[in-house]
Amino acid sequence: MTVPSPVERLKEAIRTLESELDAELAERRAALRYRIERGRVIFDREVLARHRELRVRLREFLAAARPMVILTAPLIYALIVPFAFLDLCVTLYQATCFPVYGIARVRRADHIVIDRQHLAYLNGLQKLNCIYCGYCNGLISYMREIAARTEQYWCPIKHARRTAGPHDRYAGFVDYGDAEGFRDRSRPLREGLRPPGA
Repeated sequence: MTVPSPVERLKEAIRTLESELDAELAERRAALRYRIERGRVIFDREVLARHRELRVRLREFLAAARPMVILTAPLIYALIVPFAFLDLCVTLYQATCFPVYGIARVRRADHIVIDRQHLAYLNGLQKLNCIYCGYCNGLISYMREIAARTEQYWCPIKHARRTAGPHDRYAGFVDYGDAEGFRDRSRPLREGLRPPGA
C-alpha cells in the first residue's frame, strides 16, 4: 500500500472541505427558499414578492451614486471589447491546440455563469452590471483553466517563490529543482489531461 504524500493528503482535505461547503450552500439555498429546476432558479412566491418590494428604483439608485462613480462607468464598460477579443482568442486556441495535445476541453458553461439578472430585487442597471461581471469573471476563470491545463502539459514545475493564488492544478506540479521528478512525472501529468475515454 502506498502512503499518500503530504501534498496528496492536503488535496484530499481540500476535497473534503469543498464537499462540506457544497452541503452548507445547499442548506443556505433551502433557507433562502429557492431551488434549481432544469437550470432555472425558482423562488417561493412569497419570497419573490418580497424581493420585488425591496428593489431600488433606477432613479433612486442613480441619485444615490457619487458623480465619479457615474463618470468612471464608461471605462468599466469599455473593457468589454478586450474581454470579448480575449474570449475569441482563447476559445480558438483551445479548439485548435487542445485536440492536437490530447487535452480535454474546458467547458465554458462551468465557468461563465450568468444568472443574477433574474433576481427581482435588482433594477435594470444592477442586472446589466451583474451580467457584465458574471461574463468577465467567468471568462477569467475559463481562461485560467485553459492556461492551467496548458501549463500542466508543457511546464508542470512549481516556482521557486510562493505565488499569490495559484490555480487548482499547481499543487500537483513537480517541485522546483526536482530534475528526476520532472523527468519521471511529466508524462503522467500530461496523460492526466486526456479527455475521459481517450
